[in-house]
Amino acid sequence: MSSSTAKKPTVLGQEPAAIAYILNALLAFLVTIPQLGLTEEAAGYISTIGSGVLALIVAWQTRPWVISTLTGAVSTILTGVSHFWLVLTPAQTAAFILLLSAVLGLVLRGQVSPKSGPVAHVVVVEEKLT
Repeated sequence: MSSSTAKKPTVLGQEPAAIAYILNALLAFLVTIPQLGLTEEAAGYISTIGSGVLALIVAWQTRPWVISTLTGAVSTILTGVSHFWLVLTPAQTAAFILLLSAVLGLVLRGQVSPKSGPVAHVVVVEEKLT
């Protein structure tokens, strides 16, 4: 027997932090595309601000929010540092942010849970044989 009220599990509902870090990595890649016509400085601002916005979204959607906030702050600061203070090519900066997103996303994933709680409920049914 199973509960008929259980919701279908979704990746977005179960892994908001992982989704946000994937979006951060995608943004880091997109700002390096020459056809967009972004200067290195503009790409840095977009990437850093995007990282900060995604960090706020993760903090809002997960609990405990303190861990998400600290991880997001580290990600945003290192994104800004990679764009404005380190002497890296745009490709190296994008690779650094991709690596940073992957590592922080994996570290954060095991430490937080979605704010809305689990999507699929588990029902345990015990049968007695007579």
